[in-house]
Amino acid sequence: MNDVFAQRMEPFVCAAGAGCTAALAIHPIDLIKVHKQLAGQSNPLARPSFIGIGTEVVKREGFRGLYSGLSAAFGRQLVYGTSRMGLHRTVSDYIKQQRESQGLDGKLPFLQKFLVSAVTGGIGATLGCPADVALVRMQADTTAVGAEKRNYKGILDALRRMVAEEGVATLWRGTFPLIARGIAMNVGQMASYDMAKEIITDSWGGGMTTNLASAGVSGFFAAFLSLPFDMIKSRLMNMKPEAGGVMPYKGVIDCGWKVIRHEGAHRLWAGFSTYYARCAPTAMIQLIAIEQFLILYRKNLRHHS
Repeated sequence: MNDVFAQRMEPFVCAAGAGCTAALAIHPIDLIKVHKQLAGQSNPLARPSFIGIGTEVVKREGFRGLYSGLSAAFGRQLVYGTSRMGLHRTVSDYIKQQRESQGLDGKLPFLQKFLVSAVTGGIGATLGCPADVALVRMQADTTAVGAEKRNYKGILDALRRMVAEEGVATLWRGTFPLIARGIAMNVGQMASYDMAKEIITDSWGGGMTTNLASAGVSGFFAAFLSLPFDMIKSRLMNMKPEAGGVMPYKGVIDCGWKVIRHEGAHRLWAGFSTYYARCAPTAMIQLIAIEQFLILYRKNLRHHS
């Protein structure tokens, strides 16, 4: 492989590997998170527990039910995760090189970190929206019974049926909250990770402990900033016509307002502990995995550099 091409592809390939590794590890938590977000839609007083949801899924679907939608999760990571993380690292490294060439500090100022995180997060979310719609629906299917089940066979079947049955625009249903979630997630995760790492390194020095602690901090900010958008996009992506063929939500603002009015503003952060239990381990697993993928990639594909 041409080494220049291999070098340019490195952040994307390694991001894909790390993203899929994390998706496999935390998929059951992600599925339970979606259940929590959708619970209030049919019953505003519903407060299902983490263990209760998991137990019910296993009773209905078996342990494999906890991995419903895994193919869509992989597809989402291959598009969304790869572009989000790969572009962020590529753009950040380019700006750092430009700053160093001008005799400036290689560390990016907060505003530049924010802009890079926001733009790359938005691009990744837009590209990954179809896979995200499939993922939410396949996970939500474990709550449905009888004719309510969509019974998608996998991500390709889900995408094909959505286009055939509902139109191609369905693939980008919930795009706006997904983009907002992507921006919030990237800003919370990427920008706060870099800043936390700089602060913690000054006190603890470098190493894996510092990296994991930084990932834990970034996971909290990523979860807090992105959860309301994640909750709204889950409901928009999974909604079905009600009586008379009318959709329950007209859009992002209508969905958010109805959640606040019928369930309370705090429900926008429903399942925060579950969501954080997804975000923090995801960041940590991606961090560890991407280091290993970098070693393998450079050893096998960039050994001439």
